[in-house]
Amino acid sequence: MTVLVTGGAGFIGSHLCEVLLKEGHKVLNIDSFNDFYNPQIKRENVSDTIKTLNEENIPENNYVLYEGDIRDFNFLDKVFSSEKIEVVIHIASYAGVRPSIEKPLLYADVNINGTLNLLELCRKHNIKRFIFASSSSVYGNNEKFPFSEADIVDFPISPYAATKKAGELLCHTYHSLYNINTACLRFFTVFGPRQRPDLAINKFTYLIMEDKEVPFYGDGTTERDYTFIEDIINGVKKSIEWVSSGIGKYEVFNLGSGNSINLNRVIKTLEETLGKKAKLKMLPMQPGDVMRTLADISKAKEILGYQTKTEFKAGIKKYVSSIMAKKQPRY
Repeated sequence: MTVLVTGGAGFIGSHLCEVLLKEGHKVLNIDSFNDFYNPQIKRENVSDTIKTLNEENIPENNYVLYEGDIRDFNFLDKVFSSEKIEVVIHIASYAGVRPSIEKPLLYADVNINGTLNLLELCRKHNIKRFIFASSSSVYGNNEKFPFSEADIVDFPISPYAATKKAGELLCHTYHSLYNINTACLRFFTVFGPRQRPDLAINKFTYLIMEDKEVPFYGDGTTERDYTFIEDIINGVKKSIEWVSSGIGKYEVFNLGSGNSINLNRVIKTLEETLGKKAKLKMLPMQPGDVMRTLADISKAKEILGYQTKTEFKAGIKKYVSSIMAKKQPRY
């Protein structure tokens, strides 16, 4: 089938594009290559995708890169009009809790208006399959663990989280009005090769390697449900199958590991893997940060057949192995 992936040059998107190409799909990648982090990193990701085409003997026309902004409705409409898109997987967004507090208007513009543009074009072009990349951030400081899709998520504590909740609501609106099969996927702290440079594991790894101070917020007891990239991609693939079967579907799914790792263990695991001691710079907790995330993945297992395979320490080893080949630090 022909699959449109927004944000297909980023961390998660580039991995997804490559897997879909290997499975024989035609992949359309829309990415703006904005300066949220060094755009060259995304250019390298696209180069890796093209390398995959060559290594796997995949026809070149199975991968089409469209460089543009999801806020530009006319640009998007030209793409939708020129291609016979069957599934839209919307990953593109401005990400991150702390930056969203500094630039809330930008986050709302890209994450809400961009999502609305894509949904409206699905309506216009009669596309009935839509997958939205949401976030565990929507749970805020939920006091119930693990986080379940049935929990109330009306109390976000960052603009980023609020925009992701808004995206889920827009998805439900278009599903209800136009019968678009929709899966909203709440990703839980994804890590692995090509991880964004602003994310903790990437940043910590390079700082430890270079004997620089590691910013350490709080007392180390904050916890995250770290999920390896391959498991996330598996969940997205299962979601494609789900939205492609039957009609009248809308669900929200947690995609996590179902395990919570505290910050102290993250540092210890990196130290053991790198064979170096971290130099910690103790700092207070940051506004917008949640104390703990933990996914209840029973719904995704039951409905999607979602399974996780990579334990945290094994994922860290794979990640560290992948960056050893890089010529320049990426943070």
